Amino acid sequence: MPTATAQGQAATVIEVADGVHAYVQPPGGWCLNNAGILTDGGHSALVDTAATGSRARHLRRTVLALAPHPPRALVNTHFHGDHTYGNSVFPEALTIGHERTRTMVRAAGLHMAGLWPDVDWGHIDITPPELTFRDRTTLHVGSVRAELIHIGAAAHTTDDTIVWLPEHGVLFTGDLVMNGVTPFCVMGSVAGSLRALDQLRALGADTVVPGHGPVGGPELLDANESYLRWIQQLAAEGTAAGATPLDLARATDLGPYADLLDTERLLPNLHRGYAEEQGLPEGCPLDVGALFAEMTAYHGRPPECLA
Repeated sequence: MPTATAQGQAATVIEVADGVHAYVQPPGGWCLNNAGILTDGGHSALVDTAATGSRARHLRRTVLALAPHPPRALVNTHFHGDHTYGNSVFPEALTIGHERTRTMVRAAGLHMAGLWPDVDWGHIDITPPELTFRDRTTLHVGSVRAELIHIGAAAHTTDDTIVWLPEHGVLFTGDLVMNGVTPFCVMGSVAGSLRALDQLRALGADTVVPGHGPVGGPELLDANESYLRWIQQLAAEGTAAGATPLDLARATDLGPYADLLDTERLLPNLHRGYAEEQGLPEGCPLDVGALFAEMTAYHGRPPECLA
């Protein structure tokens, strides 16, 4: 069911199982994330929101077209603004997230919006999770059972939560998995992302709703693993050769990954890979602002955000 957002980009709602919908914002690049809508018995819950006020309001209208009542619960898969800025558009919902997600939403504030000052973000009320958990918890929406699982100390970020629907075989991965979009682990860990993919694979999902890009199946886990192992190999070679991440990125043929969106993420991913090669702790902070400037130098233009 394609629907038009205020910005004119089509949002597609796909029923991936009975009462389970993926809200997909193409093409899936920077800040164009996916959400999930769980419905049963006239009630609903959300997995993530959207980056801008207008996109979040469109998501709200979509939810209300699927269920007569506003969502009672809203799960944030991690703290990034494209997944959390729209939280306040759902005041009826209890917002749920990992305990670090609450802390990190509050600490990050409007940082993401500051990276793209020309985007019409609208009014954003920073709304962190009100109910937090440490390892895992369970959300019930009528007969729909959703397992909320903190997937590891550092992967895409350090607060990643997946939403697993075992009776439906559906997995909402947040940004641990991308489809047609370059993975991004500068705030987490390359090695940790690979461990997380192993954990996701063990669940045996039939349907995988990635954080960005089209819905797929378990083959998405393999595609993301291939890219991340390539990053590990490049980082090891670059460290041994004494090359800087920027020099290495400029000298690297993207090969099978050239058609992914946001290829400039190679540069910050290499910085994370270098940090791990040098023995720094997984998830240790890197200077994101400086890395965005370096991505611009590498790519020849700033990263493009279509939100």
